[in-house]
Amino acid sequence: MNPIKVLLVSSEAAPFAKIGGLADVVGSLPRALNQNGCDARIIMPLYQMVKKKHINELDFLGWKMVKMGWRSVYAGLFSMNYEGVTYYFIDNEYYFHYDQVYVEYVFDIERYCFFQRAVLEFMGEFMGFMPDVLHGNDWQSGMIPLLLDAHYRPNGMFENLKTVYTIHNLKYQGIHGVDAIKDLMDLPDEFLTEELSLKEGAVNFMKAGIVYSNSVTTVSPTYAYEIMTDYYGEGLNNTLQRYAYKVTGILNGINSDEFDPSKDDYLPKKYSVDDYQSGKAVCKRIVQAELGLDENPGAPMCVMVTRLVDQKGMDLFLRVVEEMLFDGMQVVVLGTGNSFYERTLLEIAKRNPLKMAACIYYDNAMAHKLYAAGDMFLMPSLFEPCGLSQMISMRYGTIPIVRETGGLKDTVHPYNEYTGEGNGFSFANINAHEFLFVTKYACDLYRHHKKVWDRLVVSGMNGDYTWSKSAVEYIGLYSLISGIPVDEAHRVIDTMPEPKSLDRVVAPVHDNGVIDNAADIPVKDANPAKTSGRKASPTKASSTVSKTDSERAKPGEKVAKSKTNSPVKGKKKDNAKDNKE
Repeated sequence: MNPIKVLLVSSEAAPFAKIGGLADVVGSLPRALNQNGCDARIIMPLYQMVKKKHINELDFLGWKMVKMGWRSVYAGLFSMNYEGVTYYFIDNEYYFHYDQVYVEYVFDIERYCFFQRAVLEFMGEFMGFMPDVLHGNDWQSGMIPLLLDAHYRPNGMFENLKTVYTIHNLKYQGIHGVDAIKDLMDLPDEFLTEELSLKEGAVNFMKAGIVYSNSVTTVSPTYAYEIMTDYYGEGLNNTLQRYAYKVTGILNGINSDEFDPSKDDYLPKKYSVDDYQSGKAVCKRIVQAELGLDENPGAPMCVMVTRLVDQKGMDLFLRVVEEMLFDGMQVVVLGTGNSFYERTLLEIAKRNPLKMAACIYYDNAMAHKLYAAGDMFLMPSLFEPCGLSQMISMRYGTIPIVRETGGLKDTVHPYNEYTGEGNGFSFANINAHEFLFVTKYACDLYRHHKKVWDRLVVSGMNGDYTWSKSAVEYIGLYSLISGIPVDEAHRVIDTMPEPKSLDRVVAPVHDNGVIDNAADIPVKDANPAKTSGRKASPTKASSTVSKTDSERAKPGEKVAKSKTNSPVKGKKKDNAKDNKE
């Protein structure tokens, strides 16, 4: 049986160019897809750092002139094989001759307009690879499904090509003025309407991806529902509700080869689930000595490896971190970001040198050591599409304490003191003292209930955080939208639990993370064992996407016929007022 051919389009892919979790996902998913019978490949820009490091490994496939407004621009295509996956790189010195991935927002819009047009120009005979499914990621590839309908399908090209669009973070949408995008992408007015690709008078790349793609995925089931609410929807919740029939949540995985404490060369002592106690004890002692902390093996060590931004719950953390230190915890934070957070963390660490270390930099080796040395991993995120750190920490036997949102809710199941189930701790509201009380409760178990703590560690380390299950779900989705059958062993159709109804998604209660009279709230009330024993239900990917057009139509509404399952084009309108962001 011929494999389903997939081309993933991304601005980042590990290990070549990485800024955040997008690169980890795109760098790991194709390997898992190929192991399950697909032919998955990646296309991305040829940034300067990639060219410098891999110039002798790149094969030049050819070049074309790509139309960009009033001018034509050179685009070269290179390829290489890395760990069994074929990577394609699009070259242009003007747009990609930079050591950083992202340069400046307005210029980035133009850069990724060029990138998206070049992807479609190279695809097929020129590339030597014609995918069945084109899989875009985030705003940098959101206009591709629209470009297919605007420039290619009317001319009989790519008529059978299906598109999947993955939202990794809805906050960043790719917004720019109509006149500039109309020129750069040569778009007719009929595609530039509020119904299709505009939001409040400006072109929105992410909205176009949602509207024009055959299927939309997010990186966790809970996030798929959260983004349809006003609180999490970032202004696109109404669009997502309208196209909810094609929205699916598929949980990310982690690179199980890179994050394996039994093979991790960064660790001073490797360990597995069988000898984690001795291994983690050595790692903890070495980190305490390296960072100048009190070398106390009994002090609960809470670690954070994070970007220092408000999304990660830094305001909640800063509100209560000194109370954590007063309670006998040690705290280590590794990361960079907002200058206010950086400065404040350094000041607190300076006042508490034996209890807290603020590592205001990013070092991969230190990150691995903290995952191993920590007893608890803190993630009080305001929102988290998926999150990888909580899964990595559990693999290293470090228990996560998270807020119940997005992928954190899907992967961290709170400890239940009555059944003994769970692999971590969680709290529901954006509230600093609720976070503090849950952390104190976890520390109490760590200090006084070693058997309970050992069960939590073993449960976390034995969890399956690989890409295997997620890859099978993606293959089922690809098969569903393309009509290409796959081996029964790879099918996930009709095997997933029923999704939650949208009316059960509640925006969190928030009060700037402050409770003035914390003494009024007993610690026991914040015990997640009594309040958070529930588990999130994954999305039913197959049934939500498999509805026919006639099933989706409202009563009395005519169904538009379209070979490509693209949205009905709106009536021709005058251009909206230019709104540059």
